[in-house]
Amino acid sequence: MAAKLKNSIVSAFKMHGLTLRSEASRYLVEVLAPVEASEKEQWLDKIIDIVQKQSLASAMVGREECESAVQECNAEQDDDSDSILNVIDAFSVPRFTYVKERKKFIPDANLEKAGPRLHGIPTDKGAMFRDRYTVIHQRTLRNDLFTPPAIGSIEADSNKFQLKPVEYLVGSTSKVGNVLVLGMLVQLKEGKWYIEDPTGHVQLDLSEATFQPGLFTENSFVLAEGWYEDGTFYVEAFGLPPPEKAETTRSYFGNINFFGGPSSIQVKSSNRLAQIEAENTDAMFVLLSDVWLDHPKVMEKLNVLFKGYSDFPPTAFIICGNFLSSPKVLSHAKTLTDCFRDLGNMLSNYPKIVSSSQLIFVPGSNDPGHSTILPRPSIPNSITEAFRKKVPSAVFTSNPCRIQYCTQEIVIFREDIVTKLCRNCVKFPADGNVPVHFAKSLISQAHLCPLPLHVCPVYWAYDCSLRLYPLPDVIVTADKFDPFTTNAVSTTVVNPYFIIYRDLFLGLTSALKSITLCQSKSKTVKSLMRWTELSTIPPSFSLQKSTYPNLLKRIHLILLHLSLWINIVLNVDYFFNEISYMIHTDTGKVNRIESF
Repeated sequence: MAAKLKNSIVSAFKMHGLTLRSEASRYLVEVLAPVEASEKEQWLDKIIDIVQKQSLASAMVGREECESAVQECNAEQDDDSDSILNVIDAFSVPRFTYVKERKKFIPDANLEKAGPRLHGIPTDKGAMFRDRYTVIHQRTLRNDLFTPPAIGSIEADSNKFQLKPVEYLVGSTSKVGNVLVLGMLVQLKEGKWYIEDPTGHVQLDLSEATFQPGLFTENSFVLAEGWYEDGTFYVEAFGLPPPEKAETTRSYFGNINFFGGPSSIQVKSSNRLAQIEAENTDAMFVLLSDVWLDHPKVMEKLNVLFKGYSDFPPTAFIICGNFLSSPKVLSHAKTLTDCFRDLGNMLSNYPKIVSSSQLIFVPGSNDPGHSTILPRPSIPNSITEAFRKKVPSAVFTSNPCRIQYCTQEIVIFREDIVTKLCRNCVKFPADGNVPVHFAKSLISQAHLCPLPLHVCPVYWAYDCSLRLYPLPDVIVTADKFDPFTTNAVSTTVVNPYFIIYRDLFLGLTSALKSITLCQSKSKTVKSLMRWTELSTIPPSFSLQKSTYPNLLKRIHLILLHLSLWINIVLNVDYFFNEISYMIHTDTGKVNRIESF
């Protein structure tokens, strides 16, 4: 019986072009022997499928690869341990290192690397940039434009590019034409731009460069095409590295859980969570940003908001800072403690929200903590102790943070990152379509903050918490820039920061697939749950887009901003900086709610 099972296992692997070593075949016989005959073939196909996704050095499959595949199969079946909603702190994000020789990501624990330190050593800084480069480099080499042509292919068919390291240029004594280099854009001398990779650096001449779409900043990774002579690389075309869909990434690296959370494998492979998500079509997230708890008008409107949702609590309220209208210096902590106590007293009036909804708090730049260094830790427990006694389910997390709902992956980032990228880019895009360029930059860089460290400092050892690889389903950047939503490479990038004035505020709902602009026609609290659809937002939507000519559009925006500031100065009405971002699992809408 065992010999017959062994022959069938070996034959199945041969059918897929794989050869089993003797110890691997014996192991699989032990694993599959207790399985019922009707299910053996199904399990064997699943094991082979997982083995094929591994980075194999040859067609010979050993016991180690088979053990890894069996463990992954068991993890897929163990869905009972999967939680529906998880908030992943930036300091608990899984840590992986790409091993070039094995062409796969290995957990740092398996590589016996030392644990991260908040205040790292000099080697941590070099490792941070090297890891960023490695992730982008291995991804770029897999792109169709950079994979070498198949042997025997027709020359016209092989429109391929070949990346060259910087040392290839530095080591040349004559002119080298038609060169393509992937590296980090740096400014080693004042006013002099260089491109750098692990092999060296070379000075750039950008005077004749044509910039492709994107926001190119110092410390961002770029593809530079041109020719090299006398120690200078004359760039003809400047572009961002090609992105990669999350599905493509997972097809290469299997079910590794890069995102984080309690699951041992990535949640996209969980049938149970996918079923729950499909059944729970009313799931909703409400996102509020810049909720100034020290202002009576804000608390008044929060009370109305909670009252409106008291009968139909959403899945979660994601509340982002800053939580005070201005830094109080010496009394900051005490003021914030009192404000959270008042918020807890308010929520005590709505027990259904407290028991049914998860309240998630993400700190802003002016909240207690290291205000200029990312990732930012959560608000200290000493400040939120009284609030947590009244709302035990509340979660105070870091900035940025990750939220996993069933099979959906969401990244929340409270930072004025759009503004900083625009301010520090080498050349501002001529068309001025900032949302599209911003989304393309973030996704191509696979990083939330592709900026120089003096502009946006990062804890070197925790840079992986800002990584966007594989790409999540939604990236939310609560920025003071105009609101927009755009889709790129199957990822939705949303900036739902709205300036609320008079009795109007805007809300967003998203299905991760489509976003619709909606408005409530009633001004009563009950109208909160009555949405009337207005229009569907096109793939790239921004309030900046207008039918006005450029000059009139600029004048219009200036007058609008001026009128808003006059309202603030005269205290005619208070600006309630609030966004309501509601993520539905089926259809998703952007809600515009008036005067509640």
